[in-house]
Amino acid sequence: MVQGQRRSLSPGLRPINLALQGGGSHGAFTWGVLDKLLEDGRLSLEGISGTSAGAMNAVALAQGLAHAAGKAPDTMRDSARASLKAFWEGVIDLGALTASLSQAQRTPLDFLFGGFGAVSGDASPSQMMTDAMTSLWSKTVSPYQSNPLDINPLKNLLEKQIDFERLAAFKQVKVFVVATAVSTGKAEVFSGKRLTVKAVLASACLPTVFQAVEIEGEHYWDGGYAGNPAIHPLIYQCASRDIVLVQINPLKRAKLPTTAGDIMDRLNEITFNSALMAEMRAIDFVKRLLAEGRLDPARYKDVLMHRIDGGDALNAYSASSKSATDAKLIHGLHDLGRSCADQWLHKKSGHVGHSASIQIAHDYLDDLRVPVAVHRPPGTHPAD
Repeated sequence: MVQGQRRSLSPGLRPINLALQGGGSHGAFTWGVLDKLLEDGRLSLEGISGTSAGAMNAVALAQGLAHAAGKAPDTMRDSARASLKAFWEGVIDLGALTASLSQAQRTPLDFLFGGFGAVSGDASPSQMMTDAMTSLWSKTVSPYQSNPLDINPLKNLLEKQIDFERLAAFKQVKVFVVATAVSTGKAEVFSGKRLTVKAVLASACLPTVFQAVEIEGEHYWDGGYAGNPAIHPLIYQCASRDIVLVQINPLKRAKLPTTAGDIMDRLNEITFNSALMAEMRAIDFVKRLLAEGRLDPARYKDVLMHRIDGGDALNAYSASSKSATDAKLIHGLHDLGRSCADQWLHKKSGHVGHSASIQIAHDYLDDLRVPVAVHRPPGTHPAD
C-alpha cells in the first residue's frame, strides 16, 4: 500500500473514500446510506469503488455530482441525492413492468439482482420455484440458451440516466467499477474514459443469467467474484486514508441452509465475500508492519477502515429478496440505510482522519489474530 500523492481536497471537510458492495436489490440499503451521508454534509468524497449494485450506486451518485459541477457544495450534494433516487425509482418502475408475468414467464429482470427468486419474503411457492430453477440450471440451462438475445433491462435505464462522457470528464471524485475477467479470474478496474455502460453491466453480469460482457476483446462476469468491492484502487489511487465500507453481504448467518435455494444463496454470499476478506487480510498485515516499525510510513499508507452495515436488521432480509424490485422492499431498505448511516455518523464519524473504527482481525480474520492497537481521539467510541 504505497502512499499516494496527496492532492488538494475540499477545505473544512473530512475526505473519505467509499467502498460499495454488490448485493442485488439490497443495494437500496446503500442508497439510503449515501442519501444520509450526502444530506449530512460533514464528509467530502475523494473516491468511490463499487461492484455490481454498488457500481450502479457509484455512477448514479457521481452523475449527480457531475451534473451540478461548479455549483455550491449543497447543490452538488442535492443533485447526487436526486440522481440516486431517480435510479432506484427507475428500478422499481422496471420491476412493475414485469410484475404481472407468471413464474413461467420470468424475464431477466426478475433474476437481475442475485439469482433465482423474484418476490420479497419467503413465500413457500416462491421458494419451491427457487429450488426447482436452481436444480434445472445446474443440469441444462445457460444464459446463451435461456437468454439468447442477451436482454438486460438495466442497459436502457443506465443509458438514460447516466452521462458516461460527463463522468469521464469529471475529476472531483474518482469512480472505480470492478468486473471479473473470465479468462484469468482477475479483477479489472474501470475508471475514467474506460468507465462505460458496458463496464457497469459487466460488473453486474451474473454468469447464470447473462452472457459475458465483451470489452476491448476480453469477456467479463460479475465483479463480486474478484472484488466485492475492490479496496485497492482506493488505496493506491486516492490520498485519503479513510475508507468507509458499505457492507450489505452478511459475513455470518446463524441458520444452517438446508434447501437447494438456501444453500446456493449462502454459497454466493461466501464467494462474494472472499475477495473482500483477502484484501482485509492484506490491509491488516501492512498495518501490523507499520505499527512494528518495519515499513516506512512515508511510503506506505496506514489505511483507516470504517464500516456501515445493517447488522441483524439487514440480515433479516432473505437472500431471495435480493432479486425483488417492489417499492415497499426498496424503500424499506433505503430507510434502513439512512438509519444505520445516521447511527454511524453519531457514534463513529469522529474516527475519520484519526483512527479505524472497526477491528479488521476480529471481524474478518481468524480468531487467533490480535488486532493492531490504535489510538482513538478524545470523545470517540471504541471500535465494534
